[in-house]
Order: sequence, then C-alpha cells, then structure tokens
Amino acid sequence: MSSTDDNHARQGRAARLRMALAESPPLLWSFLYFFCLLSGYYVLRPVREAMAASSDVEAVFPPALIAFFAGRGVALGEFTLQFIFTAVFLIMLLLQPVYGWLVSRFARRVFLPVIYGFFIATLLVFYAMFDSGVAGRGLAFILWITVFNLFAVAVFWSFMADVYSNTEARRYYGYIGAAGTIGAFTGPILTRALVQTVGIANMMLVSAALLVVCVVCILRLRRYAVLREAERRLVSGEKPMGGEILAGLKLIVSEPLLRWLALMVVLGVGIGTLLYNEQNRIARTAFATAEERAAFFSTLDLAVNSLTLVVQLLVTRALMSRFGIAPALLIPGAAIILGFSILSASPLPLMVAIVQVVTRASEFSLAKPARETIYTRVGREWRYKAGAAIDTVVYRGGDLTFVWVHKFLAAFGSNVVFGAGLVIASAMTFSAWRLLREEAKLPSERAPRGDARSGDGAPA
Repeated sequence: MSSTDDNHARQGRAARLRMALAESPPLLWSFLYFFCLLSGYYVLRPVREAMAASSDVEAVFPPALIAFFAGRGVALGEFTLQFIFTAVFLIMLLLQPVYGWLVSRFARRVFLPVIYGFFIATLLVFYAMFDSGVAGRGLAFILWITVFNLFAVAVFWSFMADVYSNTEARRYYGYIGAAGTIGAFTGPILTRALVQTVGIANMMLVSAALLVVCVVCILRLRRYAVLREAERRLVSGEKPMGGEILAGLKLIVSEPLLRWLALMVVLGVGIGTLLYNEQNRIARTAFATAEERAAFFSTLDLAVNSLTLVVQLLVTRALMSRFGIAPALLIPGAAIILGFSILSASPLPLMVAIVQVVTRASEFSLAKPARETIYTRVGREWRYKAGAAIDTVVYRGGDLTFVWVHKFLAAFGSNVVFGAGLVIASAMTFSAWRLLREEAKLPSERAPRGDARSGDGAPA
C-alpha cells in the first residue's frame, strides 16, 4: 500500500470513530470508564505476576502458613499456583451469594458504586499493608487483584449491555475494547515510571484514583441506560431486580445458551491456564530475580496489548458489524488449534510466548466482545447474575480444575501438556459453534419487547 493510500485509510478510520462519537454520546464516557478500569488493574498486574512466579516462597506466603504445611510434609513452594487458584475459587464461591444479594436487593444506581467503592477501600488497606510491611501481604494482594479483575470487568460489561443495544454493541464494542487496551498500555507505563520513585505502596493510591474516575463515569452513563430502557420498554435498572441470590448459577444450569457459554469460557480458561503455567515454569527457571521476571511479563503484556489494539481498531468492528459474532468466536479457536498443534510438536520457549500472545489477544479483541454482545439481547438477571457467575465462579472453577490438570500432565513433559491443550482447543471451538446455534434462537432486536420478558431472566 502506498503512503497516500495508508493516509486515506487512517483518515477513514478516524472519520468513522468521530461519527460514532457523534452518533452515541455515551461512547466517550464508556471509553474513559474502561480506560481507567484497565489502567488501574495493569498498574498493579506486574506486581502480582512477579509474586506468583517467585521462587522465594517466603516472598509469597506468610511464615505461619509455610510452617503449617511443612509440618504436614508439604513443601508449599511446589504448589504455589495450585494454592492460589484454589483459594481464589473458594473466595469466589463465598462472594457469589453476597454479589447476588447486592444486585437483587438494590438498584443499579446503588450497587455499581458500592462494588467499586469496595475495591477502592481495599486498595487503601493494601497501601497501609505494603507501607508498613505486614507479613502475608503478598498472598493477600494476589488473591485480591484476581478477584478485582474478574468482578470489576464483569460488572463493566453487564452495565454496557444496559447502555447499548445489540446493533450498537456490534458497532461500538470494538472501540470500547480498544480504549481498555490503551488503558492496559498506560498502566504498566505508569508503574515503570513511578514505582522506583514512589514505591509499591503508593501505586495502590494511583490505582484507587483511577477507580474513582470509573465511579464518576458510572454516574454519567446511568442516564443513558435509563433512556435506552424507556425507549425499548424494558424494565428499569433503577429498580431492584429482585429474584434469588443464586439465580445466576441456576440459570446457567437450566438455560442451554448459558450452558454452552459457560463451557466455552471454562475451556478457554483451560487453554490459558496450561499456557500460563508453562510460562511461569519457564520464567522460574530462566530468570533469577523478581525484577527480571517482572520485565519478562511486562514484555508479554506489551505484545498482547499491541496485537489486541491493532485487531480492535482494524478488525473487530468491521467483522462484527458485517458478519455478526460468529467469526469473532470461531477465528480465535482456529488460531489456538494451530498454535497448540505447533507446540505439541515443538514446545520451544519462544513459541510458547508467541502462542500466549495470540491466545490472549484473540480473547480480548474478538471472543470477549462477541460474547458480551449476547447479553444485550437478554434480561437483567442473565446480564448481572448469570453473566457475573460465568465470569467469576465458573471462570475460576475452570482455573482451579486446569491448574491441577497441568500439575498432573507436566510430569509427562511439555509435549503432553500441549497435546491435551489441542484437544481442549478443539472442544472450545465446538462449544462456540453450539453457542452460536443457541444465540440464533434469541428474539431479534426488532421483536416486541414487554416488561415481563425483559425483567424476569428470560431473553429480552
């Protein structure tokens, strides 16, 4: 392509973005919201990764916990990831009914700020812990940031499904995702620029400030959600949705679409977990210090975010607007199958890193936005309860399952690990195909929408 053609293409993309902003005023607030949310997370992510991959068990676990397991003949350092994933899953199980109670009993204008307010308050607690050097802060932080990432992002996409219609979602979610990806770039840059000067403790305050901006965006976006609900005669999110506390898990069991969606997420988590564990094993043996490991993970994050942003800006919108969500769900599966086929034959460290980048980038830029558009066509209980249950309990259940599967398979070598990953990737692609068949049964956006169908957990 000549430089002139390239300039014209860039101008065309910029014009489309300006047109989208003019057509949809809430887009700017959505951009700022997701940008600040992922910036706040990625400010702290390198710290988590360095801790999780640390070969110094005392840097991760409190001395009392190490002594407890040692007294029972268990070297806790050999089960770092297994312990963390198990603990996170148990925390998710405990938090699920609390979250279900909150969204059932309180209106959207209450529970959204409360959820983010909780994360801001806990960041202030971590500031005090890291500033004073409290023992066990490493494990506590790893568990907290994992829970934060899942719940905060799940709530974000549920809220976006209140603000945008299905047609708008297919047009705009790629742009919104790109704003988040830019935030994911910005977070590590802030950490690199500030952490040496201000220390880890003060990075908690930086992240908390970004989450405060998220709360402001929620308050600004709320009126657009109210307008959309009024225009389409949907049950107002300004009223408590009621229902059972564990309705989300029950819907997953009873509804075929949600079952296939949950299975697709679990298998996708399985692929990511196998790669993550192999990546950590490589980092543990290849790098001697936490700083070297943090630099390695930062480089991977940069590569993932770069590829994600390119796809979001150049591919996602055009693909979903023209062809719907099918290509966005199936293309990542095909790419992962190819990658694991190569890894099962030749598990070179560089190839592991490349497949990790492609896997995560395709999830963030294609599969995740495609899945989230489905929630624009269903009721509030599906969005806030079932959607959150899939993104938290089901997600971490998959993590827990496959972290132990990896522990077993790793004894037979990397070829066996990636051979199993190839089978899992094939099953994930099949579940995506079945999900598409169920999604096609949902009423079209032009179908009549009554209050009952849009508020009782049935498809809207």
